[in-house]
Amino acid sequence: MVILLGVVEVLFVLAALAGVAMWSVPAALVLAGVLGVVAVERAQAQRRTTS
Repeated sequence: MVILLGVVEVLFVLAALAGVAMWSVPAALVLAGVLGVVAVERAQAQRRTTS
């Protein structure tokens, strides 16, 4: 169930990013960079708490 929620979250973010890209490509690139940093920080924080 947790994996399914992760997949749904990723699909939602990609759909939102595609919507922003239809409006402004530079804004989508900036947003993708910010979201990438957030994803890495979340993964590192999750790894720290589980080990």
